Amino acid sequence: MSIAKAGFVCFGEVNTPKEVIRRKSEQARKLLEDAGIELVYTEPVSDDPAGADAARAVRELGRGDFDLLVLCIAGWIPSHAVVSVLFPFRHRPMLLWGLAGWKEGDRLVTTADQAGTSALRKPMEDMGLRFRFLYEVHDRPPRMERVVAWAKACHAARELEGAKVGQMGYRDMRLYGTMFDGVSLRSRIGVEVEFFEMLEMVQRADRAAKADVDAVVARVKREWDFKKPADPAVLEKAVRYYLAVRDKARERGWRAVSLIDVDGMKKLLGFPPAPIFSLLSEDPGVCTVPENDTLGAVTQLMLRSLTGQIAAYLEFYEFMDDRVLMGVPDFVPREVVDGKVAILPSKFGDFGEGLLNVSKMKTGRVTLARLTSSGDRYAMHVVTGNAVTPRKWEECGWAQPAPQLPGLEIVLDAPVEQFAQRVMSQHYFLVYGDATTEIAELCGLLGVEVLR
Repeated sequence: MSIAKAGFVCFGEVNTPKEVIRRKSEQARKLLEDAGIELVYTEPVSDDPAGADAARAVRELGRGDFDLLVLCIAGWIPSHAVVSVLFPFRHRPMLLWGLAGWKEGDRLVTTADQAGTSALRKPMEDMGLRFRFLYEVHDRPPRMERVVAWAKACHAARELEGAKVGQMGYRDMRLYGTMFDGVSLRSRIGVEVEFFEMLEMVQRADRAAKADVDAVVARVKREWDFKKPADPAVLEKAVRYYLAVRDKARERGWRAVSLIDVDGMKKLLGFPPAPIFSLLSEDPGVCTVPENDTLGAVTQLMLRSLTGQIAAYLEFYEFMDDRVLMGVPDFVPREVVDGKVAILPSKFGDFGEGLLNVSKMKTGRVTLARLTSSGDRYAMHVVTGNAVTPRKWEECGWAQPAPQLPGLEIVLDAPVEQFAQRVMSQHYFLVYGDATTEIAELCGLLGVEVLR
């Protein structure tokens, strides 16, 4: 499975034996392909006086489309030959990759790869190019984990260019932390936010075909574990609202969706939107977060592009000595559920009865992250930890017997006090595994500060 697509061009000086440069080029090419990077390939380039090699490489690379350009330096090469090739693709991020020599008996044989990279690094920096510099050491394995992390970041940045978030309503509960600046978000991260009215959802729901509604109702009855029978009218309404938003998301190409929750769905329609979010996360598989949390949805898009995971949202309930208790009062996507999706018809406070998702969450090594902004300056707060099954707990206000909400206790790697003094929102987003390197690479590429 491809993690990214790269243009690949190798360089070596015209007087270096062509078979040596070609051999080193093929070895580097195989390393990239074995790492899951799809290549748009051109034959090695020299500094021939007519510039024919460079012109040919530009033509061949220009026929493809890629997330990053790999400049593989297999020996000394005058800088102008490399710049001639990279310049038409200067809007794309790059990898300046210096190869290494090899041993023959007791001798180190070198083609002066790092002379080539040393002559290039600062000019590329001065040109404002976005690139990573990686050099190899002759007696060590190639550092492919760094290449992979950078390639994933380049692919994610490309996916974010023009990615769309669909949002019904704005600033639920008049929260400050869910607001955003559309111009800087588009220019810095690449994401566009599109709004739609709750009235449109209601109108579409009324027009939903009964056969489509019945098919989804039958599926959830078959696939979800209802802890007690659901009111058929409530279940049908949930499915109708879901189909309305699903079809809109498909039409507009939304990769994430947020709905006005407390001040909209619950207050005006008397309907908690938890089952809508659960269903949207399954089909069409979009990222979902409540309460018009725009930058939260963008965080999800960033994490999903890097890891392939849906990046479930969680809220803080308690800070403890070495851990935080996180949970959600509505839903978690199927992807993070340990076992079957569990649904409990329940009621909170004065809100009408809803279909609460009470699924058990998977445990293990996790990364928590949150994108934030101050004006047009963006930062990503990141922490890692171990997620464990939480103790028995409940949120005050649910109809008794109170449900055990989906949640985790996350034993943080950083001191809780240090983390808490930088906390950016009630919503953070979870992926399994350690994604800090990939997050740092993407943030560096986008000009987003990383906070730890």
